[in-house]
Amino acid sequence: MNEYSKVSELKGIGEKTEKTFQKLGIETVGDLIRYFPRSYDVYEEPVPISEIEEGKVMAVTGAIYGSVRVNGSRNMQVTTLTLKDITGTLQVKWFRMPFLRNTLRAGGTITLRGKVANRRGILTMEQPEIFYPSSRYEEKQDTLQPIYPLTAGITNNSIMKAVKQAIEYLDLRQEFLPKSVRLQYRLAEYNYSIRGIHFPEDKEEFYFARERLVFEEFLIFILSLRQLKEKEAKNRNPFSFPKQDAIEAFIKKLPYTLTNAQRKVWEEICTDMTGKHVMSRLVQGDVGSGKTIIALLGLLLVGLNGYQGAMMAPTEVLAKQHYESVKGMLETYGIPLQIELLTGSMTAKEKRLAYERIASGEANLIVGTHALIQEKVKYRNLALVVTDEQHRFGVKQRETLAGKGNTPHILVMSATPIPRTLAIILYGDLDISVIDELPANRLPIKNCVVDTSYRKTAYEFIRKQTAQGRQCYVICPMVEESEVLEAENVTDYAKQLQEELGNSIHVEYLHGKMKQSQKDDIMERFSQNEIKVLVSTTVIEVGINVPNATVMMVENAERFGLAQLHQLRGRVGRGAHQSYCIFMTSSKTKETKKRLEILNKSNDGFYIASEDLKLRGPGDLFGIRQSGILDFKLGDVFQDAKILQNASDAANALLEKDPNLEMEENQNMKRYLQNYIQHGMIETTL
Repeated sequence: MNEYSKVSELKGIGEKTEKTFQKLGIETVGDLIRYFPRSYDVYEEPVPISEIEEGKVMAVTGAIYGSVRVNGSRNMQVTTLTLKDITGTLQVKWFRMPFLRNTLRAGGTITLRGKVANRRGILTMEQPEIFYPSSRYEEKQDTLQPIYPLTAGITNNSIMKAVKQAIEYLDLRQEFLPKSVRLQYRLAEYNYSIRGIHFPEDKEEFYFARERLVFEEFLIFILSLRQLKEKEAKNRNPFSFPKQDAIEAFIKKLPYTLTNAQRKVWEEICTDMTGKHVMSRLVQGDVGSGKTIIALLGLLLVGLNGYQGAMMAPTEVLAKQHYESVKGMLETYGIPLQIELLTGSMTAKEKRLAYERIASGEANLIVGTHALIQEKVKYRNLALVVTDEQHRFGVKQRETLAGKGNTPHILVMSATPIPRTLAIILYGDLDISVIDELPANRLPIKNCVVDTSYRKTAYEFIRKQTAQGRQCYVICPMVEESEVLEAENVTDYAKQLQEELGNSIHVEYLHGKMKQSQKDDIMERFSQNEIKVLVSTTVIEVGINVPNATVMMVENAERFGLAQLHQLRGRVGRGAHQSYCIFMTSSKTKETKKRLEILNKSNDGFYIASEDLKLRGPGDLFGIRQSGILDFKLGDVFQDAKILQNASDAANALLEKDPNLEMEENQNMKRYLQNYIQHGMIETTL
């Protein structure tokens, strides 16, 4: 059995289970062993009862105090006991387990492990595992159980069994990292790392395995980018862009003055687009810094010179917003260009007419989603493509565009506050511009970090804001109750919030597992002010502009990285009204307070990102991914900044010594790299 074998070759995986695996993107055994755990269940050392924390899974050891009680109806019997140690007492509950009354005796010492909840002001451990005698817990202590992302019809245990079987029967893969690189950076061997990432015996083995796999992921990504940049550097600029006085006149008519930073970036774009080679440029700017108007200037430059320009947005709602905004500006300022909208949800007739106007050149500017690069779309003379960071082009996508005519200029817009040192590595195929100045008329967002005791106060504040005509976001980190890190449940939370606020305030919910048409409908109604409060997961992190939204409340804020929290905060503060961000946390640790305080003090994304890096330590690598920036399977650009730097240094050294990777020790890696690019894997991260 090798990595290209179908998962159905594994015992116990029939046709039905195979289809369920395919929903997770797992078709081959190779896909399966690279389907890494998203977190681990760690059996930590028991803590004193006085140190238990709400919302966490913890272990405690103590004596059963008093009698074990069974209450409730026949269908829902609740078994309750009180556990006591020298630091305090803890209420414990089990549901539908009345037989425990006969097995648990007063005075007996036991260890319990379960999630701690706050029930009417009383900390309660619910449905815990029982270890009796307590020595049985010591056998499990410090072990790690992998937790995989799931879908309907498959359990964590099913994936564990399949992975164990695959690792047992899989032919060992030949190591492809050069020996010199492994020795220099003290990296584990590939097959050892695969076993260690799925079933580590302890944390040390986990860290060792993960470091190797993250390094590998970053190295291959960086080498792919270098090849891409080298290829594109040879593309000469086929377009001619004489200066257009109408653009300067447009800038002067705007109801605001461009900042010095915006002016500087616009000059860099003009220099690129009139230079010898095709532009590939990233414009980095914090939320609200005015990147979109700079993109529009680029589109005007190509449009007024007789070429076509396209702007690709991450969602249909945002694409429509861009379309309406640009169309309004063209009409208001008398600019003789035609704009076209192209999205996946348009009818067949609407699409056909749009295709005709694009192919004929009647449409000068085209705004849309990924529909812009579908095979049916034929451009007459496409000269510029503006993309959102979430839609960076992969190799195949760029070749698709190139095949539609001359290779267009590429402008990537990013609101991700990545420190410049990391951005140079991650966006190695792009030149970088930074808009590091906010417009003077922007009202700074007012922030506060509070614990869960302030929830009622926060709800009252939301009620007052909606009474004034404003709208609010409430962010929850998880969707399913079955997730290991059970955070606020979006659907249940929305129902509870609706009851709390009353029927006069329309509350709706949104999460990533909904159909795209449902998401677009909800976002459209929210942007039209039909929905007052939107309870959502991080799907709204990028891709919606609702200037009337003034409150962003984030539940379980400790579960997010600072960069992601800053991105979420960027959904408010977009209009004329004062905006507010409430970071709510159940964590009482000093580390959490220190991290969140950075957000409390500053609205500067680049400062936040650099401070976040300073606070990171090895312990942060364990558990949840923090940033959500770029779609790496394991690596996280903030948590793994040092590994990213090492991978970049290794790539530089390899290419300096062996530019085409022709040396014998680099042959395995060259083959792996070619396979990586050939199968479009880089598109997931670009």
